[in-house]
Amino acid sequence: MAGRLLKVSSLATVVFSSSGFYLYNRQLDLSDLSVIRFGRAAAATAVISYDYLTAFRHVEYGTEEYWTLKSKLSELFVSFEENPQGAASLAQVHKAVLHDGRTVAVKVQHPKVQRQSSKDIMVIEVLIKAVNWLFPDFAFMWLVEEAKKNMPLELDFLNEGHNAEKVAKMLSHFPFLKVPMINWDLSTKRILTMEFLEGGQVNDREYMKKHCINVNEISENLGKMYSEMIFIHGFVHCDPHPGNVLVRKCPQSQKTEIVLLDHGLYQVLQPDFRMDYCRLWMSLIKGDLSRVERYSRRLGAGDLYPLFACMLTARSWNAVTAGISSVPVTHAEDVEIRTNAALYLPQISDLLNRVPRQMLLLVKTNDLLRGIETTLQTRASSSSFINMSRCCIRAVARHKRSKTQSRRRHLQITLAESLSLWKLSVYELLLWVKGSMMTRWLSALLCWK
Repeated sequence: MAGRLLKVSSLATVVFSSSGFYLYNRQLDLSDLSVIRFGRAAAATAVISYDYLTAFRHVEYGTEEYWTLKSKLSELFVSFEENPQGAASLAQVHKAVLHDGRTVAVKVQHPKVQRQSSKDIMVIEVLIKAVNWLFPDFAFMWLVEEAKKNMPLELDFLNEGHNAEKVAKMLSHFPFLKVPMINWDLSTKRILTMEFLEGGQVNDREYMKKHCINVNEISENLGKMYSEMIFIHGFVHCDPHPGNVLVRKCPQSQKTEIVLLDHGLYQVLQPDFRMDYCRLWMSLIKGDLSRVERYSRRLGAGDLYPLFACMLTARSWNAVTAGISSVPVTHAEDVEIRTNAALYLPQISDLLNRVPRQMLLLVKTNDLLRGIETTLQTRASSSSFINMSRCCIRAVARHKRSKTQSRRRHLQITLAESLSLWKLSVYELLLWVKGSMMTRWLSALLCWK
């Protein structure tokens, strides 16, 4: 009985902490469908902790209200795994099976995280002000401003569900992308129930080898996804750490898929900012320094534009001046970058204070994606630059068409876009032929030996 009480207490508590009402504050009308829906969502967790138990104290054990609530909660799942599939600072995810046979992932926000997060931000703000007072060169107030803006969005799981649906529709032309479908009937602001999708983390090379997943294909497809999000749509998933990006073989088709999870943190890019950022990357790929300077300054970097270019690309200034697509990454260059990052910390702090706030999450996203590419050993590959260039060309052409009413001008822009894309495809084909010839030459050489 004690074990049953512990489980019911943990389940029922989520009704209180996650659905926004307390049973002791109002009469529980079980004919109210919204209450039943919240109750269903509430049965999402079985974490037995002090916080959950103390919240349950408001429903007296053995009362009619207690047994009615328990009866409703027991209707939710055929099975529910008490041990979470994953846990983080804001929430944890449990695997469950509904009565219709569907397997779902149930993401449950930790109790008290709403109140605690605001206190944490306040403490961070005080500490950063103190550091800034002691060391005026280190100005990190942008960190507090971003936390204040983004934390409420990350704590609203309904917002996360809407983001997931939006990006799934936006990138529906990519057959390799899987975004979990949301079960809205079992979701609230603090509980999100979604399709359960399994896979290995995107940086797990052993998993990919075991399941015959092509590392280069994964890296290329990940680049395609993010190039579309950033340059074409301006709606960017900003937390692509390996735990949120899974890879797998589709159980039905056996084709390789990328599973994108955790849609709480997105950055919406304004059109003018997106175009400047797009043109900056085109200039970085080509090594056009005058345009690198022009668009870096337009994005707020000022005289620190060389540092800005190096931060965005994680390349040395020598590589930037030569064109990042034509210079391979070396170990010596990585060491140089790490050394300079420590030396130029005050300038980096100044730069992050200068640039538009939209840039901050993009910088973080770039770093996470580069980390994945480094692990997969696909960093600075020609295919990633080609896909990025292709999206930039399309984005610029679309923007130009939106600014003109002339049919003749529309046609000119479309023809110029088609020509640029054709040149890029020819270049890609030549690289493929060159690579194939090199492969055959090496194979013949090895056979001869």
